[in-house]
Amino acid sequence: MSEQKKIAVVLSGCGVYDGAEIHEATLTMLAIAKSGASYTLFAPNVDQFHVINHLTGEVMNESRNVLVESARIARGNVSDLKEYNAADFDALVFPGGFGAAKNLSTFAFDGHKCSVNQDVATAIQSTASARKPIGALCISPAVITRVLGNVEVTIGNDSGTAGAIENMGGKHTQTTHGEIVIDRNHKVVTTPCYMLDATIDQIEAGANKVIETILSMI
Repeated sequence: MSEQKKIAVVLSGCGVYDGAEIHEATLTMLAIAKSGASYTLFAPNVDQFHVINHLTGEVMNESRNVLVESARIARGNVSDLKEYNAADFDALVFPGGFGAAKNLSTFAFDGHKCSVNQDVATAIQSTASARKPIGALCISPAVITRVLGNVEVTIGNDSGTAGAIENMGGKHTQTTHGEIVIDRNHKVVTTPCYMLDATIDQIEAGANKVIETILSMI
């Protein structure tokens, strides 16, 4: 019997507008579990850029912590990303949501000139250096590109975001619902999810393909 594969999943808060996209995060976890692998959840222990009222879309006058908010999705079982060690896992996955572009990086504000949280950058670099696969959904391929540079990814078909990825040294390939792009040199697998006008079953299809492909690369 083969050893169970272990996948680390990095969350960026809780909620599409200021954290991790909940459908993408949950369906990624489900895809991992259904594949027979296991997942461990991580998040950086930093303040969110801001807090959004998800009913009205307005900024709220309060502050929240990314790790604490991620614990909502993780049912409390989430670790500080500083504790991530690539040697302990077979792959690394980033669900999307604006948290990837606001909390894991400054991509939402600075585009191709963005900075990436140091713990996030270290996790990506150490995983890539260990030649282990990395998955990224929705907007998070932009974060991967900022760290790794010359990598082929997809965020769907948004020309502005695709242009920023190209300006960071990456290659963008246009895709539609449930499709993935595989960079076999960097072992990076990406899918657009809610960067398109998607439905939850289309999100599931994309998450399933990312996890299935990552497991085949281990």
